[in-house]
Amino acid sequence: MAIARPVRVLLFAAAILWCFFLYQVFQPSSGLSGPGERYVNFERDPNLDPTGEPEGILVRSSERYAPDAVDNDRANATLLALVRNSEADEMVASMVDLERTWNSKFNYPWTFFNDEPFSEDFKKKTQAATKAQCNYEIIPKDHWAVPSWIDQQIYDESTAILEKGGVQYAKMSSYHQMCRWNSGLFYKHPALQNTRWYWRVEPKVHFFCDVDYDVFRYMQDNNKTYGFTLNLYDEPKTLPTLWPETVKFLADHPEHLHPNNAFKWLTDSERRPAHNKGAQGYSTCHFWSNFEVADMNFWRSQPYEEYFNHLDRAGGFFYERWGDAPVHSIGLGLFEDKSSETLVINIFHSSTARIHPNAVVA
Repeated sequence: MAIARPVRVLLFAAAILWCFFLYQVFQPSSGLSGPGERYVNFERDPNLDPTGEPEGILVRSSERYAPDAVDNDRANATLLALVRNSEADEMVASMVDLERTWNSKFNYPWTFFNDEPFSEDFKKKTQAATKAQCNYEIIPKDHWAVPSWIDQQIYDESTAILEKGGVQYAKMSSYHQMCRWNSGLFYKHPALQNTRWYWRVEPKVHFFCDVDYDVFRYMQDNNKTYGFTLNLYDEPKTLPTLWPETVKFLADHPEHLHPNNAFKWLTDSERRPAHNKGAQGYSTCHFWSNFEVADMNFWRSQPYEEYFNHLDRAGGFFYERWGDAPVHSIGLGLFEDKSSETLVINIFHSSTARIHPNAVVA
């Protein structure tokens, strides 16, 4: 019995779709490319981590956290953002998320930094997003300018090589300046002189989960130095001489190395041997500093200050593309007690906010 033509067409189309489906399922993986490539080094899905509140002292919201409370329970802390006027809407989106999930209960002040004056439009929009105090600060020119010891010809030649090698933002001077400022200058700003704790918040980030305790007080009351969300591997092409310069510094200042350091984590060569080789002995494992909660007293300490000054004079923030994330991570791994560093809040990748009291060593 002959099959009607319309039925034959449908069967043929169904066969084609089925073959396409099988191809999509069983085709060889071509690997990830683009910005998402860095996430292939996840060894597990952070979403699968157990959630819940941390052990230790937790301080809840109360009337003593009202915006106008004089005798309040707030720690000496601020929410900190480096942001441009053109990013006002993206900054407000981040603020709305964090205010909804956390800061509306605790009303910590916001401190915004820019290398040029903030516009009235920026101030109006950000002030409308919070009941807390907003501070608008200009970065001193000597903190943002390219240092006098950077040779422009060497910079041009080295960044051209980086760009040819596929290093993102290699020729963007403002990116190099930002990395340097975030690494060792932001906490020297006069506006932060009497402030100890900060929570770094960037434009276009999202906070999905409610946090019902004072994060800054948790850090303070439980003797924590640094909080982060993700621990990733960096691109070795951006920092080939960062670790050799670090070794030079340690040779001159062995007294700064903490007895309970995370040297093994910083120099691990088993999990990503190619990274260790490309970075000349550094694992490239680092805390993702786009989100960090930290004690500025650590950055102000003699070991870290001298370390940053050594790196700054070496020129790698400009001749290479040393980021504040690996610089912060190496500083913490060498000069801080690893038991006091803890994964603080993973509210980007979890259905509920959480604190993990785990040591930083992988």
